[in-house]
Amino acid sequence: MSIMTTAQALLRADLHDFDGYRSARSTEALGEIWLNANESPTTAANDADDLLRRYPEPQPQALREAMAALYGVQVPQVLATRGSDEGIDLLLRAFCVPGKGAIVIAPPVFGMYAVCARLHGAHVLAVPAQDGEAGWRSDLGAMGQAALRGGARLVFVCNPGNPSGEAIPADAIERLACRLRGKALLVVDGAYAEFADSDDGMALLAGNENLVLLRTLSKAHALAGARIGCVLAAAELIDMLKRCQAPYPLAQPAVAAALAALTPQALARARNAVVQVRSERQRLLAALRQSPGVRRVYSSQGNFLLLRCDDAQVTFAALLAAGVVVRDMRATPGLEDALRISIGTVQQNERVLAVLARSRVTT
Repeated sequence: MSIMTTAQALLRADLHDFDGYRSARSTEALGEIWLNANESPTTAANDADDLLRRYPEPQPQALREAMAALYGVQVPQVLATRGSDEGIDLLLRAFCVPGKGAIVIAPPVFGMYAVCARLHGAHVLAVPAQDGEAGWRSDLGAMGQAALRGGARLVFVCNPGNPSGEAIPADAIERLACRLRGKALLVVDGAYAEFADSDDGMALLAGNENLVLLRTLSKAHALAGARIGCVLAAAELIDMLKRCQAPYPLAQPAVAAALAALTPQALARARNAVVQVRSERQRLLAALRQSPGVRRVYSSQGNFLLLRCDDAQVTFAALLAAGVVVRDMRATPGLEDALRISIGTVQQNERVLAVLARSRVTT
């Protein structure tokens, strides 16, 4: 008798025999004249290269191969998605029964976990991260306990954390994955992993069949406008998510942009850009800690810094008046005095510091 994997045990019962929608492009038929998808026989006026007339591949093979090479996994372990957001949504669809499922998160954290859960009718079990002298720390032990007690099928860990900048050690993630095996999937969102001191997530996939990784080309690879990301997991789990995905999730121009960004030359450029961001992050961190009106700046492993202000509204308004738009975090519980600043170029960061120096924000 075969041992059931975590994904098999957690997949919605009504989806076990669900094949999803099989589009015209999902077949492997070969031919010169394609008349199976009701496409236009002529190109659009602005489509000189004839890229847009045909429906794209549901899962472009070249893109999956490039992503597999980038992240050091096998092609069957890759599901290309519309950014990380689609991956989150697909996981909710596949593993949480509408109106009955539950997820675990550690706020303050990326809002789409809770948004997707609410739209799906799933319960959100919040285990707040703790703000201490060393910065924000997610309590993975308490998150595991909440998942087991509350019957949650998905536990979301953002690593590095957004907006906290927290980095969670690989051994802590592996302990949680082991604790949840057979009971829940551990989803580690590595949208900012390239900016961290270390990125050990991929090494954990082989020995943890209930571990799911989310990655994106939006940040380190400068493709936020293309909306290309992926889910990395056991091949069996990837096949489950495919059945829940829209027929043609990735636009052909976005796929082309992603493939161009994954060439050796482009990857070298991205690595250099990450080095510059990390350098500027440290410089800006030190300077902000000396800036008027800034009460605390948290160390970060992402491409941003979270800071608490004496008067966040005054600081926000002063930056905006100087043409600098930062993220206002004050609506987030526990961050009522906080702003988040993305790491920009040297010149952009200098403008931030100049504004703060002039504003002399005080309580």
